[in-house]
Amino acid sequence: MGKYVITKRSNGEYQFNLKADNGQVILASEGYVAKSSCENGIESVKKNSPDDARYEKKTSTNGKYFFSLKATNGQIIGSSEMYESTAGRDNGIESVKKNGPAGTVDDQTA
Repeated sequence: MGKYVITKRSNGEYQFNLKADNGQVILASEGYVAKSSCENGIESVKKNSPDDARYEKKTSTNGKYFFSLKATNGQIIGSSEMYESTAGRDNGIESVKKNGPAGTVDDQTA
């Protein structure tokens, strides 16, 4: 089962990474000023990650592939790493769909 790891950035903002069983980061959040907002972001991933319609598949300017997970209001909750192929990106989406809903939370800021 995957897990959400909450950390604090050097600028004081909170962020979370969703990690797969193998420890690889499969989704990274934006920065949040408040820890409670970061925790709300995790709840939003849990709720929205099973829904195919919430994923936006993109190609970066350097030709790599990635995706963003969006909430029902269209706001980006998290983004993936860069992938060499569309198949890699699609596997990343499947991993978020599998690990997102039931991931545990590891708060490393407490």
